Amino acid sequence: MAKTIANKETIILGMDPGTSVMGYGVILTSGNSIKLLQYGVIHLSKYSTHQLKLKKIFERIVSLIDDFGPDEVAIEAPFYGKNVQSMLKLGRAQGVAMSAALSREIPITEYAPKKVKQSVTGNGNASKEQVASMLQSLLKFTETPKFYDATDALAVALCHHFNKSTLLSSNKSWKSFINDHPGRIIK
Repeated sequence: MAKTIANKETIILGMDPGTSVMGYGVILTSGNSIKLLQYGVIHLSKYSTHQLKLKKIFERIVSLIDDFGPDEVAIEAPFYGKNVQSMLKLGRAQGVAMSAALSREIPITEYAPKKVKQSVTGNGNASKEQVASMLQSLLKFTETPKFYDATDALAVALCHHFNKSTLLSSNKSWKSFINDHPGRIIK
């Protein structure tokens, strides 16, 4: 029996960019089934220059892509802070992570931090601890993460899965929209 598109297995790599610690999470989805493959962090504070940190981000993300073969990448968008220099460095880290995915021709979707928290916990202002707790429940793992960057990245991957599922079910096609809403078509 052939798989339907809704039950197609998809591997999603979620990323939470950072310049000291960068989180990543990999999940396998099939329909409503979600399986945790791996999550962790890339420690970057041990590297002496920003350029070296960017190089390590690129190399590690390419390595994760080669190891897991994700179909899609989801990344958390940087949020605006008061320190412009920090924002620029974070933007560079995000750009390098995106470049690594693009070098392997993997589509990327970006999500705002509030959207990620809303998708996972139902509260766009949830704490990192609340997000981690919900992920432990949903993905059935018990170890408490040392760094919330890892669970933040898992949350981004899960957010992508939830939002993709919603889009697939709500936007069938223009033809079906026209058939379902004939009074909304102007002739």
